Amino acid sequence: MISLLFEAYHYFLANQPRFWAATTQHLWISSVALAISTVIGLPIGIWAAHQARIGQWAINAFGALRLVPSLALLFLMQPYLGIGALPAMVALTLLAIPPILIATYAGIRAVDGGVREAARGMGMTTAQILWRVELPLALPSIVGGVRTAAVEVIASATLAAFIGGGGLGIFITRGYALFDTRIMLVGAIPVALLALAAELVLGWTQRRLASNLGTAT
Repeated sequence: MISLLFEAYHYFLANQPRFWAATTQHLWISSVALAISTVIGLPIGIWAAHQARIGQWAINAFGALRLVPSLALLFLMQPYLGIGALPAMVALTLLAIPPILIATYAGIRAVDGGVREAARGMGMTTAQILWRVELPLALPSIVGGVRTAAVEVIASATLAAFIGGGGLGIFITRGYALFDTRIMLVGAIPVALLALAAELVLGWTQRRLASNLGTAT
């Protein structure tokens, strides 16, 4: 195994330009998909939390997207958007929306009704209660949703290579096609490290926010 890692390292040294270009593309695809999914999932989650019955239908509908395999989503996009980075971003965005939406919904719904009533008694409007009370209290849950989405997107972005989307998945697909494990490792190890980094950073942020809320209360 150690010798295989050394071979993978030597392959990496010999192919650094392609590796860094693929890494940049991987991060770009993942970041754009995560940003768009946050912009979509956050407001829908807020709306769903304030519309109990109808909102639950929205949660279930978007939650069903998590049952669709990532590779299937990518290939479903291909007939409509062609090949390349665009269909990969769209598919990854759809993959990332559910955890962000569900976490936002759960965070807003978990806010104590007494806190809302106290804010309303102080003369706050519905919008002020949302921005000054509900969102700050729900923020640890929301960050937890983004954390889950980020790990899923970074890992699933490797599949973009199957439809010409680039990213670190090109090393995995190339290694698989050539039955060369060292090439696959050049793609797989960095993806695992990127996903782990996202998990650690966002996990630390979530715990810090929760700790600050506990101290404030």
